[in-house]
Amino acid sequence: MMRPVASIYKDIRIDVSPDDAWDALRDFGALDKRLASGFAIETRLDGDDRIVKFFNGAVVRERLVSVDDDARRLVWSIVDGPYTHHNGSAQIFCDCDRRTWFIWVADVLPDELAPRTAEMMERGLEAIKHTLESAARGSQAAA
Repeated sequence: MMRPVASIYKDIRIDVSPDDAWDALRDFGALDKRLASGFAIETRLDGDDRIVKFFNGAVVRERLVSVDDDARRLVWSIVDGPYTHHNGSAQIFCDCDRRTWFIWVADVLPDELAPRTAEMMERGLEAIKHTLESAARGSQAAA
């Protein structure tokens, strides 16, 4: 019998346009600068991978799986680090107020890593919200 993978679903509403949020999300090499500043503190591209250093000192290699501009969906996998399996996806939707609805899903093994992963995702979403809204306020002030 196959063992199920732990699936973690997180979402947040962000007061920026979905197009602006997607532009930052799809910029795979700029996680620390354009999307999740302070959560990711350093990002370096290595082919289709990015090496990410996080606020807590953890360093992982993330492999880009797909970028779907029509669906505004990015998929990646952590290919080294604590997981035996990791698949992450983030997708941008427009909510009823024409703001961004940011959805992040991670499937991980071993299951024991799910609570720690969920905590990291919560912190990441707060950083994403702060980074994107700060950038939007900065561009509005410049206009």
